[in-house]
Amino acid sequence: MKACPTFIHTLAVACMGCLLFSTADAQQIKVDKNNRTIDVTATDSATAMADTALVHIGYQVYGPDSDTAYAHASQVSNAISKTLSNAGVAKGDMESDEQNIAETQPYELEKLPPTEQTKRKFRVQQSWTVKTKAKDAAKILNFAINAGANQSGKIDWAMADDKALEAQAAGNALVRARAIAEQMASGLGVKLGDLVYASNVAEQRNILPVPVGRMQMSMAAAPATKPLSISPRKVSKSATVTAIFAIE
Repeated sequence: MKACPTFIHTLAVACMGCLLFSTADAQQIKVDKNNRTIDVTATDSATAMADTALVHIGYQVYGPDSDTAYAHASQVSNAISKTLSNAGVAKGDMESDEQNIAETQPYELEKLPPTEQTKRKFRVQQSWTVKTKAKDAAKILNFAINAGANQSGKIDWAMADDKALEAQAAGNALVRARAIAEQMASGLGVKLGDLVYASNVAEQRNILPVPVGRMQMSMAAAPATKPLSISPRKVSKSATVTAIFAIE
């Protein structure tokens, strides 16, 4: 059977395309006696004491009707804001999280005396996140609670300069990668050469929250007490590095 000339031409073009594609791949990854390498991927981390605190503060108040509850909330909200401003918190370091007013659900009132049920028909909640120095976290929390923030207490710890800790983690991972490469080279009976390529993929930062749950206080009875004893936590940053070393 005689092959069709058009079919032979098409097949030849297709084969040439495959050859060019393979050649292009070979140029990207060239492995021969003149280019011997060891490719290693390693993960490590860096840890430092937090220098920044994210203090979560908020309040919850009630009223017999929405207008009364809102008026009460307005007083508390502005008292907290003014107190923290006077304590040195910059306007940009106090960010609103949420605020809402709603009718209290019946199941939340059913076990209360009738007089309390009447007083708590409506509820207003508001919360903020306050950024401050780690050493000032307890002081800021104390100011807020004494000003009426009866739904407060959670603290997240962080670093002011994340990139420095990330760079340290990447450096540690690179050291680990070299150690692994040296072991591999030793097993192969060759000598490890210079680093010829490295790539860093940063992982999610681990922020460790302080083990202080959300504190609920009676706003009317909040005394001007001393701050709680709160210590900063360590912050960890990890990185994964892919490194390619020459072998001699």
